[in-house]
Amino acid sequence: MDMQTLTEKLVARKDGAIGWIVFNNPQKHNAVSLEMWEALPVVLDEFASDAQIRVVILRGEGEKAFVSGADISQFKEKRSSAEAVQTYNAASDRASRALNEFSKPLIAMIRGYCIGGGLGVATACDLRIASDNSRFGVPAAKLGLGYRYSGIKRLADLVGPSFTAEIFYTGRQFDAQEALQMGLVNRVLPVVELEKYVLDYATTITNNAPLTIAAVKRSLLEMRKDPGERDLELCQKMVEDCFASEDYREGRTAFMEKRKPVFRGR
Repeated sequence: MDMQTLTEKLVARKDGAIGWIVFNNPQKHNAVSLEMWEALPVVLDEFASDAQIRVVILRGEGEKAFVSGADISQFKEKRSSAEAVQTYNAASDRASRALNEFSKPLIAMIRGYCIGGGLGVATACDLRIASDNSRFGVPAAKLGLGYRYSGIKRLADLVGPSFTAEIFYTGRQFDAQEALQMGLVNRVLPVVELEKYVLDYATTITNNAPLTIAAVKRSLLEMRKDPGERDLELCQKMVEDCFASEDYREGRTAFMEKRKPVFRGR
């Protein structure tokens, strides 16, 4: 079922317990426009509040790109003044924050180019599963762009300072195997196998206990904060809620009866 979004260039749909977000700008290798940045938090908020959705997959339309970065063709119009730049940055910041604070598992299904802002979107996800023809990079140094601390830290937390330096200093593109070696992606699949693999992976997650997944996700989110800002009491409460849940009793019973558990998120 398709959802109504603010722009046709960002398509959202629901497929049972799986939510899909599709960057739909294939003529520009799915470069993200201002309208797409504005729509992304709205879609994520709806998925977050939908109890039926247990995992969300992000992908690019077509065969050539996940996301190739921001739509630079808009910069002359959308970033032509200090006020316009502030408006644009606020929209992209809201989108980034929505991704980084999303309470459910996010999977980036990467096929083709994953460049600049596209890599930022991917690193905000919990899992990155890529096709063997994918390409990764941040060409900021080739464009004279500045990159803020938050984006650099997120990448460094994932691949380490040395690989982060290599990615930014060279500005070059890295292939899928290099990305796997860095720890930038979790898995690399042949192109023809990618979508089925990701769908099977997402289904595996949806069949697991939602309260357990939510508790783990909350701990991962708190880890990204400075130590003094972490809500460890909330993390502990969510763990206790798991042990007090019907799902915990169902999991134990199913194990003893040697059957698959049916979890209901309560």
